[in-house]
Amino acid sequence: MDKAIIPAPPTAELEELFRAAHTAKHAAYCPYSNFRVGAALLGSNGKIYMGCNIENASYALATCAERTAIVKAVSEGEKTFTKIAITSDVETGFTGPCGSCRQTLAEFGLDLEVYLVNPKNQSKLYTLREILPIAFVPTDLNKPRLSHDVVE
Repeated sequence: MDKAIIPAPPTAELEELFRAAHTAKHAAYCPYSNFRVGAALLGSNGKIYMGCNIENASYALATCAERTAIVKAVSEGEKTFTKIAITSDVETGFTGPCGSCRQTLAEFGLDLEVYLVNPKNQSKLYTLREILPIAFVPTDLNKPRLSHDVVE
């Protein structure tokens, strides 16, 4: 699913969101991969929550920029989001969210606008639904299930 490149942020709101993602990237703690990522998540309240990747010597305990932004937002009471901008230092192409981040974002809705932003401030726009087409969402927990006690 190739998308057209948006040459510059088309609105002041997106310019601010992209700038916040670039700013967050500069705070990244990534001594092992040297792969900086920044994310800026726009809450329905109009506030931008920034996040950066935070690595750990125990690699599995690293936290991605997108999940850092989500944790910050939720811990401050925001649970409804409209847009996220994600950027890295990759010069060609765009860096998308990993599977864990996509699933974590899906917890809060699949209609989220996901902007992948390169260092030149060019972007590509996707919806979360497009990049996570068969998402496991909270309503899946309400589906009828067999009893756990049934053994055949």
